[in-house]
Amino acid sequence: QVQLVESGGGLVQPGGSLRLSCAASGFTFSNYGMSWYRQAPGKERELVAAITSAGGTTNYADSVKGRFTISRDDAKNTVYLQMNSLKPEDTAMYYCKARYFVTAYWGQGTQVTVSS
Repeated sequence: QVQLVESGGGLVQPGGSLRLSCAASGFTFSNYGMSWYRQAPGKERELVAAITSAGGTTNYADSVKGRFTISRDDAKNTVYLQMNSLKPEDTAMYYCKARYFVTAYWGQGTQVTVSS
């Protein structure tokens, strides 16, 4: 059974940091490209960051470049999103996604709220 379980979300003040984790099971994690998306209320889901299988290449949305870092640990079947210098506009539900050619899996999401 395929599972992607996000954790690490919460309420944080502007300028603060959070580290999201996405634990995967039920498929060969190391073969899959992994990414983080987010969706704010009333807005479309958007790509935040992505990392290729083997972690050779990463890419980021312009809005998070220099503040967020995506990484993966294939030994733990986990992908991370380190988020620094958080802004109120980063408030959203954050989802992880696994993709291998046409096969894709999504997690259920973890809420991040940036507010004073």
